[in-house]
Amino acid sequence: MRWNPLRIPAAVVAALVLVITLAGPAPAAVVAGPAAITGVGSGRCLDVNGGARTARTGVAIRDCTGAANQAWTLTTNGELQVYDAATCLDVAGQDTTAPAVVQIYPCNGGANQKWRLQTNGTIVGVQSGLCLDVTGRGTANGTVVGMWTCNGQTNQSWTTSLRTADTTAPTVPGNPRVSNLTCSTVTFAWNASTDAVGVAFYDIYHDGQLMTSVSGSTLSTSLPVVAGAVWGLYVNARDAAGNVSQASTTVTITVPQCQADTQAPTAPGKPTAAVSGTTVTLTWAASTDNVGVRTYEVRRGGTAVGTVTGTPPVTTFIDSGLAAATTYSYAIVARDAQGNTSAASASTSVTTGAACGTAVCGVTQVGTETDIPWGLDTLPDGTVLYTRRDAHDVIRLDPATGAKKNVGTVPNVQSTDGEGGLLGLALSPTFATDQWVYLMHTSPTDNRIVRIKLVDNALVTGTEQVLLSGIPRNKFHDGGRLRFGPDGKLYAATGDAQNGDYAQNTSNLAGKILRLNPDGTVPSDNPFGNYVWSYGHRNPQGIAFDSQGRLWEQEFGNSVMDETNLIVKGGNYGWPACEGTSGTCGTAGFIAPKRTYPTSEGSCSGIAIVRDALYVACARGARMYRAVISGSSLTNVQTFFSGTYGRLRTVEPAPGGGLWLTTTTTGDKDSVPNNSNERIFRVTLGG
Repeated sequence: MRWNPLRIPAAVVAALVLVITLAGPAPAAVVAGPAAITGVGSGRCLDVNGGARTARTGVAIRDCTGAANQAWTLTTNGELQVYDAATCLDVAGQDTTAPAVVQIYPCNGGANQKWRLQTNGTIVGVQSGLCLDVTGRGTANGTVVGMWTCNGQTNQSWTTSLRTADTTAPTVPGNPRVSNLTCSTVTFAWNASTDAVGVAFYDIYHDGQLMTSVSGSTLSTSLPVVAGAVWGLYVNARDAAGNVSQASTTVTITVPQCQADTQAPTAPGKPTAAVSGTTVTLTWAASTDNVGVRTYEVRRGGTAVGTVTGTPPVTTFIDSGLAAATTYSYAIVARDAQGNTSAASASTSVTTGAACGTAVCGVTQVGTETDIPWGLDTLPDGTVLYTRRDAHDVIRLDPATGAKKNVGTVPNVQSTDGEGGLLGLALSPTFATDQWVYLMHTSPTDNRIVRIKLVDNALVTGTEQVLLSGIPRNKFHDGGRLRFGPDGKLYAATGDAQNGDYAQNTSNLAGKILRLNPDGTVPSDNPFGNYVWSYGHRNPQGIAFDSQGRLWEQEFGNSVMDETNLIVKGGNYGWPACEGTSGTCGTAGFIAPKRTYPTSEGSCSGIAIVRDALYVACARGARMYRAVISGSSLTNVQTFFSGTYGRLRTVEPAPGGGLWLTTTTTGDKDSVPNNSNERIFRVTLGG
C-alpha cells in the first residue's frame, strides 16, 4: 500500500521531507542545464504543477515560460532535477508497470529517479524501462505526464539541450573479472570507466545478449547463469546523455553443473523411416532420464549426421540430399546435460527413391577454411569470392577443384574481440566491366562500406574508395551484410552497436537497413533524406530480394526470438521497444515480423532466396530453414541439416539454382584469425 500524505499532518510531512533530504546522497555532478524539456507532439514544456515544491506534486505539459518549474538539470547519476539539487523527477511508488505516476520528490539516489535521455527523443525510466509519456497523446495545457510502454509515438518524444550537451562516450571499463562461480550465479566485477561528465550506468552482456544494467557507481554485481553453459561476459559503460563506450574485454566462464549425474538415458526407440525421393524422415520413441534428455544424435551407418536439441528435444529428424536408390542404416543415441550417453537404439534400414523429389537434393563440400567465411558472392566465371572475417582478407575459391587463392587483404580493418571485422561482400552488378568489389568492415573507429577493384585475381588497394563511414561499431551488433537490389542500389544491414537507442534514431546509421547509390551517394528517393531505408533493427545479418523486388531481412533477437521481416521503405521494426512479437510489437507504427524463431532454435545470420523460397542459415540453432514466400507470408516452413554441419553463418544463391552454405563452428566470437575449422558447401535444390 502506498503512503498517503493526506492522512498525516502537514508539519509532519514537512519534517519527513527535511529528514529525507538531509539523509540523501551527496548531490551528483551536473551534466547540463537548467533547460526546458519540450514535447514533440504538443510543443509544450514539462512543467511542475502550479510551480509547487512540495513532494509528490505531479507534472504536466504547459506553454513554455522559462520559469523555474520548467527548468531541468541532468546529473551524472541520470537524475532530472528541478529547482535545486534536492528535488528530482520521480516515478511514484517505484512502479515498473504502465501506467505509472510521475511526480517530484526529494532526491534519494533511487533507480526510480534515474533516466536515460535517448537520442531518439525518448526519456526512459531506468528502473521500469517505460517512457515518459503525455497521457492519451494529449496536446492541451495541463495534460498529465506519466509513464507508459515505449511505442515510438510523438507524445513520448522530447527535445532538450540536455541531451546534446554531452557527446563523448565513456572510456572502456577495465579489468573485467569473475568470482564466486556456482551452477546458478556468478559475481562479475570491473574497474570504473571515466567520462567527460560521468558514468551513469553499466550494461552487462554475455555473447551479445544484454543481461542487466546497473548504476554508474556499481562496479560489481551478481548474475544468474545456466548450469553447463559456456558464456563470454563483458560490460559497456553508458553516460546520462546516452553515449555508450566500447565493450570491455571478454571473460569466458564455464558454468558447473548443480549436481553430479552419472546415469545415462535409456536407449531411444527404434526409428521408423519415411522416404520421399532422396530424403528420409526419421521418428522414434523418446528416451527417459533421471534428470532429462537434452540431445539426440542421429547416426547413419554408425557416423553422426545430425543432432536434435531442446528441453525436451523433439523425436524427429530429416536427412536430405542423399544418393538415389541407396540403402542407409540409422540408429539414435540420447545424451543428457552432463554428456551421459545412452546405448544406441535398434537400427533401421531404408532405401531411397530413384530420384530427388524434395527441396534439398544434394550437398557437396567444395572447400575448407581456417577462418570465418562471412561475405560471399559468385564471380562471372562461377568461382566464389568470400571474406575471412578475422584474417581480414578475401579468397577466391574454385568450387570444382577446391583450389583457393588469396586475392588480398583489405586495408584498415580492425576486429572487435567479438563479431566485428571483415564482413559483407557484394560484387557490382556490372562487375564484368567495372571490376568493383563492395565490402563492409569494422575499422578502429567505426563500421564502413568501401569498394576496391579486383584486377587479375588481386585486390588493387590503391583503388579503394570509402563510400560510407561513421556507422557505430562495438564488440557485437555490427550487422554487416551487403546486397545489390534490382533497382541497382546497394543495401546494407547495420547493427545497433549495443545501443538500442540508436535503432530508433533515423539520423543515426546503426540498427538500420541502409540504401546507397553504387558511388556512395544518397539516393534522392530515400525516406529520410539520408542513407536510412528502414529502422528499429537490433542486429540484422541477412538481406535478400524476392522475384517481386521486395526486400526480406533476418535479425538476431536478444533472448526471446529472432525475426524475419519484409522490409518497407521508411518502416519502423520496433527495436528496442519490442523483440519479435514480444513487448509492444503490436503498437501502431511498428511493423511486425513475418516469422519468428526462438533464439535457442535460431540465432540466424544469412538468408538467400531461390525461386521464391527463403533459406535461412542459423548459428545457435545449427540448421537451415526453408520457407515458401506466398504473398507476404512465409509458409511450409521446413528444417534441414539440424546439427549435421554445426553452426551455419552464410547462405547465398549459387549458379544453376542452388546454394552456397558456410559454417561458423569455432572461433566466431573471439576475433582470433585462423583458429576455426569451417566448411563451404554447394547445396543442390529440387523443385
